[in-house]
Amino acid sequence: MTEPRPTIDPKLLEILVCPLTKNALEYDAARQELISRHAGLAYPIRDGIPIMLVEEARQLDGEPSGAAAGGDARPE
Repeated sequence: MTEPRPTIDPKLLEILVCPLTKNALEYDAARQELISRHAGLAYPIRDGIPIMLVEEARQLDGEPSGAAAGGDARPE
């Protein structure tokens, strides 16, 4: 038997933005991450708490490696 995965409050998702680019985030329920497509980063959600630190974020596959360091990731 598997534990049900926690979901993120939709209102919280509306107000959270990527700390690097200030763009909206997408919720990945399967991986328990908040995705920033502009920065190419995935921020983990641990015990239902989004960890909004660039240092803790995972680099998305196929994204430019400079995005996490602030290379081309500029707010639009």
